[in-house]
Amino acid sequence: MATQTTQPASFDVASTAGVDLDHFWMPFTNNRYFKDNPRLLVAAEGMYYTSSDGRRLLDSTSGLWCVNAGHGRAAIGAAVAEAVGTLDFAPTFQLGHPLPFRLASELAKIMPAGLDRVFFTNSGSESADTALKMALAYHHARGDQTRFRLIGRQRGYHGTNFGGLSVGGLGGNRRRFVSQVWGVDHLSHTQGQAVRFQRGLQPGNGALADELEDLIALHGAETIAAVIVEPMAGSAGVLVPPQGYLQRLREITRKHGILLIFDEVITGFGRLGAATGAELFGVTPDIITLAKGLTNATVPMGAVVASREVHDAIVEGSPEGIEFYHGYTYSGHPVAAAAGLATLQIYREEGLFARAGAMAAKWEEAVHSLADCPHVVDIRNLGLVAGIELAPRDGTPGARATEVFQKAFDRGLLIRATGDIIALSPPLIISGDQIDEIVGTLRTLLKDLA
Repeated sequence: MATQTTQPASFDVASTAGVDLDHFWMPFTNNRYFKDNPRLLVAAEGMYYTSSDGRRLLDSTSGLWCVNAGHGRAAIGAAVAEAVGTLDFAPTFQLGHPLPFRLASELAKIMPAGLDRVFFTNSGSESADTALKMALAYHHARGDQTRFRLIGRQRGYHGTNFGGLSVGGLGGNRRRFVSQVWGVDHLSHTQGQAVRFQRGLQPGNGALADELEDLIALHGAETIAAVIVEPMAGSAGVLVPPQGYLQRLREITRKHGILLIFDEVITGFGRLGAATGAELFGVTPDIITLAKGLTNATVPMGAVVASREVHDAIVEGSPEGIEFYHGYTYSGHPVAAAAGLATLQIYREEGLFARAGAMAAKWEEAVHSLADCPHVVDIRNLGLVAGIELAPRDGTPGARATEVFQKAFDRGLLIRATGDIIALSPPLIISGDQIDEIVGTLRTLLKDLA
């Protein structure tokens, strides 16, 4: 038997003493620049991070679109500690344990009616690939083996695994990885004819969704398995859909027997003022992908929520034995499930989804007050999200927003830069004064920006 120990770890989680930056290959990072100019976060509580030099930074990005209930929630930490001390791990292949069953039941309560079959993953990337495989398995189980084609959208982001990468539409993510999933096509993104400085939803533009009919005419409905879109594209720089766009996609997909998948990794769990974008827009897809806010980012976890029709077609339509040859070692991990249960309880007890909706008007007014700042060419918002687009510098696209990101950090504000767009998505606990602080700091930085 292994020797048991109750001694604490022999390292200080907040200490930078002896930290060697060489060995960690950082994701989506200019590693060379960072390691010459490191910016380290060592603690977090509420709306604030603490940097390695002891400064507080107001978090206007919910970490990475994920800490929806604010940092350092004691109830989540306690649930995680109890789970670790009781059942650190248990497999969910041909065995089970109570926590993911409980979490799936609670999650089903806040999903659109009819979507109540939950498959757990560990990230949004895994959720996207799982949903795509579900769509293929669904049609195969129904005898529609010719339906193999997947339709994404330009400037869409569905993670970085090969399935999500293929249906995604961000060129920088795709160019160096030639071996993508075959048979994928893309709809246009929703910014092509967008009204600049539009508040909330774009004006109606049914032609954008009707592009799907053109792709169906090109490829044949009998070859198309699923369409996957974000209700609001976040990682591409906050691309807000036109009124009626998602409803029209639902009509077309239903007419042609194509599954509709909403990637709600960002828009889920209150970000837009409702449990899901599906709820906000009144459109029920066949499958929803989730991650990020599911556990308030305390422990990595994702989920795919399928309609009962999709689930039953695969499970009941398969021969005896394993029905869906897919899964992960950590699907439904007990520690992650405990974090998810505690997180959903906080959302429910504190009414954070409704609170986000109530704060949206104040947020909209504040961020649009930056429209007269130098270099600002567009501002977009929905719920507690905003994208502030800057004119690029000649020959150096992205440099202007990156400079704002760096200077904001030095001024005590954490923002996110994607291309030349400043993306903001604060925790749902944000106050009116903190909104004013975010906008005030950005105004100062933008006025001083070359």
